[in-house]
Amino acid sequence: MNMRLSELSGKEIVDLKKAERLGVLGQTDLEFNEKTGQIYELVIPTGKRLVKKQNAEIRVPWQRIKTIGSDMIILEVPEQS
Repeated sequence: MNMRLSELSGKEIVDLKKAERLGVLGQTDLEFNEKTGQIYELVIPTGKRLVKKQNAEIRVPWQRIKTIGSDMIILEVPEQS
């Protein structure tokens, strides 16, 4: 399925296992292949915006996205080691 970035923007991001809201796409970063445009992963900031912590982010590979609905993106966050 092809989808434009503008179609993803503004969707809630929800962790499937914890049923927890992680943020909104648009407040996250995307890492992608510059040649193909393929997205590798979402980089979701955690914590408060005013408090900048080291490694205060969750990195979720694109393959862990379970479904993209009209209002939200449901994904599986990798276990932290």
